[in-house]
Amino acid sequence: MACLLETPIRMSVLSEVTASSRHYVDRLFDPDPQKVLQGVIDMKNAVIGNNKQKANLIVLGAVPRLLYLLQQETSSTELKTECAVVLGSLAMGTENNVKSLLDCHIIPALLQGLLSPDLKFIEACLRCLRTIFTSPVTPEELLYTDATVIPHLMALLSRSRYTQEYICQIFSHCCKGPDHQTILFNHGAVQNIAHLLTSVSYKVRMQALKCFSVLAFENPQVSMTLVNVLVDGELLPQIFVKMLQRDKPIEMQLTSAKCLTYMCRAGAIRTDDNCIVLKTLPCLVRMCSKERLLEERVEGAETLAYLIEPDVELQRIASITDHLIAMLADYFKYPSSVSAITDIKRLDHDLKHAHELRQAAFKLYASLGANDEDIRKKIIETENMMDRIVTGLSESSVKVRLAAVRCLHSLSRSVQQLRTSFQDHAVWKPLMKVLQNAPDEILVVASSMLCNLLLEFSPSKENMAFQAEQKIKADILRSLSTEQLFRLLSDSDLNVLMKTLGLLRNLLSTRPHIDKIMSTHGKQIMQAVTLILEGEHNIEVKEQTLCILANIADGTTAKELIMTNDDILQKIKYYMGHSHVKLQLAAMFCISNLVWNEEEGSQERQDKLRDMGIVDILHKLSQSPDSNLCDKAKTALQQYLA
Repeated sequence: MACLLETPIRMSVLSEVTASSRHYVDRLFDPDPQKVLQGVIDMKNAVIGNNKQKANLIVLGAVPRLLYLLQQETSSTELKTECAVVLGSLAMGTENNVKSLLDCHIIPALLQGLLSPDLKFIEACLRCLRTIFTSPVTPEELLYTDATVIPHLMALLSRSRYTQEYICQIFSHCCKGPDHQTILFNHGAVQNIAHLLTSVSYKVRMQALKCFSVLAFENPQVSMTLVNVLVDGELLPQIFVKMLQRDKPIEMQLTSAKCLTYMCRAGAIRTDDNCIVLKTLPCLVRMCSKERLLEERVEGAETLAYLIEPDVELQRIASITDHLIAMLADYFKYPSSVSAITDIKRLDHDLKHAHELRQAAFKLYASLGANDEDIRKKIIETENMMDRIVTGLSESSVKVRLAAVRCLHSLSRSVQQLRTSFQDHAVWKPLMKVLQNAPDEILVVASSMLCNLLLEFSPSKENMAFQAEQKIKADILRSLSTEQLFRLLSDSDLNVLMKTLGLLRNLLSTRPHIDKIMSTHGKQIMQAVTLILEGEHNIEVKEQTLCILANIADGTTAKELIMTNDDILQKIKYYMGHSHVKLQLAAMFCISNLVWNEEEGSQERQDKLRDMGIVDILHKLSQSPDSNLCDKAKTALQQYLA
């Protein structure tokens, strides 16, 4: 029963199914093996291109019988092969068909079939496995359940061009993430697949190329290996470069560009290497042209965005290649009313997938504008750009919304744009809507974006801590709650801890605010500071914490919370003599604020710190080879002399 379709069949339909298809299934049970074979062949001819017939036969129980015949030792090799062909044809129907086949445990049966000595049967099993594994409903893990499967597939790669094509296709579809990459790499995927790039079969070359793109993605180990692999005396990157030349099929150009992009991002190829600057980047820009198909434009833009994301020089080169910034504006007008698409099926497909173009354009604009002010200006001046981003923030597709937020975040790094375009379009309004019930990945980027909008020089800033009014700071503390704030200060996630320390440091700025906050929350803040300075934290965390202490030391009354806490004073003294200059400097800021002689009580504070040996340390630091540290120490010593 597990192999039946999920949806119930009405009796009238079932009787119709029985009348037209029952005889195909009945013949599978004939005692004469020859008649069974002919029955399977007739079934094969009946289901080709006929999804209704495929569904009917599955409902009538054809799959368990075909699998039984495929696994029976008494079945002839020809019968087993024909059974595998029919099962492959059934798998080419709907996703429900594939689910029914999986429910009948087709994968173990087909994998068992690969142990046969007969090549035609092996190829039929592999073809069926390829169809099943490339379906979105099939869990990739099913390929890795039995540890003997991968090495056996590697061994079968040498049998024929069909085994090569199907196995490479299975690998490229089932390699999802570092665990799968490691398994395939450790079983010799690179060595076994590399020579297939020079196969006479285009399909084999193409599937081998796709394998390398998924193996290299975000994987330094694989990428570093690929750089040094020789095939017929030629290094693999050189072969990839040849495959992305203009005379090669677009699919091959794109996949080769992806291989080189992934190797570059994994650190195996330098960003200024000619194969990246003169070959890969221009190829990907070509893919963004409106002459290309929708999926090629999407893949080209997304791959280019990934390639240039961390490198400002590649961003600059891309921005002036083939008018890319203007070319991307066409992604928002597709398909246009004067579209050249005459194929109705293609037009229907593109209308359903047009949002993918917008997503890809936002991603590429985000990468282009990540660092350079001039590029950001060009992007924002592109026709209706800000309106398009604002529209993107409210699209139904989560992926488009995320890409639009990322684009906005990238552009918000510009002080000039924060003061002009962002204010003119009141982008904070749709951004606030995006934050409501948004997935975590959108929340992270949108929150960072809000931080940029709320900086002092941005007109949108009316609700953030740095240089904010006392009332706003009190509102932040009340809304966040001190309990939550101190919970975040003990969070195990480094990013959360750093952001919380940054918020606290901003809250504790300007004297009246410092004194007010420390008068109500001083005890808890000092406890949190003590715990962090005592804990196993990195340099950045300790530096940020010492900077918070320096801000407290700048308060009029708040500084007494430090002066009356010998434990904290000893910690400041310890960090003045630390081996890391950043921590020494941060500790020096604390001391400078405490000994400043123009403030009330400075003499008593100076005396106490002198008794602790602070002046001796200041004399030593005034001889420091670090000019910043030396200057700070001398300035502090002058406060004692004044």
